[in-house]
Amino acid sequence: MRRDKSILLLVTAVFIWSVIQPEGYLIWTMEVLPAVVVLIIVIATYNKFRLTTLSYIIIAILSITMFIGGHYTYAKVPLFNWIKDHFDLNRNHYDRFGHFLKGLFTIVIREILIRKTPLTKGPWLYAVTLSFALAFGALYEIIEWLASIISKGGKASKEFLGTQGDFWDAQWDMSLTLIGSIIVLLTLSKLHNKLLGVKR
Repeated sequence: MRRDKSILLLVTAVFIWSVIQPEGYLIWTMEVLPAVVVLIIVIATYNKFRLTTLSYIIIAILSITMFIGGHYTYAKVPLFNWIKDHFDLNRNHYDRFGHFLKGLFTIVIREILIRKTPLTKGPWLYAVTLSFALAFGALYEIIEWLASIISKGGKASKEFLGTQGDFWDAQWDMSLTLIGSIIVLLTLSKLHNKLLGVKR
């Protein structure tokens, strides 16, 4: 419990930093809202449905990633601007990095499936977990598309989309989420089983 509180304090500190003079408050709200909603749900259900520390660390990493993206906008994160200039890249890749990291959320999905459904092992657990991960990735792209339509292509929506002129940006984002999810399942499932006390 002490470790979980430390994780929450870290996330809260980054959240407070992100809200201080961001690139724009509208784009900040659009970028951080999903993370805030997830955090509220996690905090509200903490006593009734406590996740493993691994899942909380993953939720913290993804939230912090979104808070940083909300503060600078995904196309202007300084470290990735430096990488872009240093390696002569054609775009700031923080957005791509963020979608790849979303593959980490696969562990949270996996934990809920193991604890709340008959799927506790085997290929179906992997298949359903990956399907949910890809579905969440696609849903996020749909939300970005709807935001662009509702705002009629305004500055905030363009920054929220973060395509940086790439026609295939949505496909890249979903593909990277899928790749990240597969890598996470292959590398963290054994540790996750140990934390859950699942016998394989």
